Amino acid sequence: MSLLQRLEMRQGQSLVMTPQLLQAIKLLQLSQLDLAAYVDAELERNPLLERAEAEPSEGPAEGAEPAAETFEGAAEWTAAEVDPGRGEIDGDFDARLDNVYPDDAPSPIRETATGDMLSLTPAPYGSTGGSFDSEAPDFEATLTVETSLREHLGRQLDLATRDATDRLIGGFLIDAVDEAGYLRESIDAVAERLGASLDRVAGVLKLVQSFDPAGIAARDLAECLAIQLREQNRFDPAMQALVSRLDLVAKRDFSALRRLCGVDDEDLVEMLAEIRRLDPKPGRAFGSSGVEVLIPDVFVRAAPDGSWLVELNGEALPRVLVNQSYYARVVRGAKAEGDKAFLSEALQTANWLTRSLEQRARTILKVATEIVRQQDGFFVHGVAHLRPLNLKTVAEAIGMHESTVSRVTSNKAIGTSRGTLEMKYFFTAAIPGAAGTAAHSSEAVRHRIKQLVDGETSDDVLSDDALVQKLRGEGVDIARRTVAKYRESLRIPSSIERRRERYAQGGMQPGAMMAR
Repeated sequence: MSLLQRLEMRQGQSLVMTPQLLQAIKLLQLSQLDLAAYVDAELERNPLLERAEAEPSEGPAEGAEPAAETFEGAAEWTAAEVDPGRGEIDGDFDARLDNVYPDDAPSPIRETATGDMLSLTPAPYGSTGGSFDSEAPDFEATLTVETSLREHLGRQLDLATRDATDRLIGGFLIDAVDEAGYLRESIDAVAERLGASLDRVAGVLKLVQSFDPAGIAARDLAECLAIQLREQNRFDPAMQALVSRLDLVAKRDFSALRRLCGVDDEDLVEMLAEIRRLDPKPGRAFGSSGVEVLIPDVFVRAAPDGSWLVELNGEALPRVLVNQSYYARVVRGAKAEGDKAFLSEALQTANWLTRSLEQRARTILKVATEIVRQQDGFFVHGVAHLRPLNLKTVAEAIGMHESTVSRVTSNKAIGTSRGTLEMKYFFTAAIPGAAGTAAHSSEAVRHRIKQLVDGETSDDVLSDDALVQKLRGEGVDIARRTVAKYRESLRIPSSIERRRERYAQGGMQPGAMMAR
């Protein structure tokens, strides 16, 4: 075998993932918050990018090009559209109506007529005539800082003891309390770490557990409930026995609870009602993170002809401009090759970002429009009319790759008349129909199971087998284990537990309890 060197030409196809392509793919699957953070970082990094200000009276910067054109169906509001006469008024008076002149505020002077004399006296502070310092905010308006759980407990500790050692131990215990109000570190570990005796740490813990809110610094749920019951003077032997077997309470094994507590049915019902009124997470009122509102990327509303209008949420779209005039001015004065290369790269990156944002918005609108077309029954009639839908169906309908549709639907939401829902909500598995009928959406079947359970009576509690028979009678071919899985996902107890609960509430007789 001879080794030869020769030149050959071969033709082939390969996918080259450039850095720009990788960033465009990443940009497509970002949520609104992540996208806003990414755009803010690019604005700080790139001198040729600037944010498009929504000022109707001022046009874009000289030489600037918009990042994206107005998409079909996307609403863009300007002050002239809201108030058509505002521009004429501004032009006539050479002033804007939204200007505020704090220096021209009414003088804090009160006019008082006394006979034929008119006296001018200062108006009292805080009256409608003004104040001594018109720019000083109201004192109550500055009280906006919420007290955290640690601060709330720390203040009580300062008032409860003056001993420096107890304060040190108490502060350490307070730091170990989580957001729910539970102590997540054992007192043995605390005593070893601080070099204190176990009895002293236990005593300080008992002191902290007496603080407000009741049940704080408990080590488990039973201790949390016991602390609250002691404060209400309701921790008698029967209640103590009930709290010690919360596992039986969760199983709704009321016959075992009656024997354990030594009470009758009426007393047990009252005891369980007291347990339900307690707070299992006493610390959740302090230091809880704010609820994040799901902002829709796309709005869906009904058209007059009965169809659906799909439009982008213009407020959620970041808008940036490429300042071409600034680039032309700076590049003329650049002498060094490094400066020219930096400006050229900045211009290329800015143009790429504006095109990527435009393409991202178009792709989201295209995918959302197809989802609305596929799930038309949901928007008209509700959850019960959801159709089985997968990514492949949408991808084939709009001529895109399945992975692209998956990225578009991640972290995106659609605003509908039935609420704001994630795009992933509309993709559900298919459950075959009985006797060759059309398949059903798993979400619609889950909704139907909840309706059947909600419609139960005290004498007729549906078992999983009974739910299967009812669903098959409605044309849904479903297995019993699937019904059990959907029931558990809806946090619906089993039929035995539901019977026990109704029996405890006085809605059934003991003889009506039967196995599922």
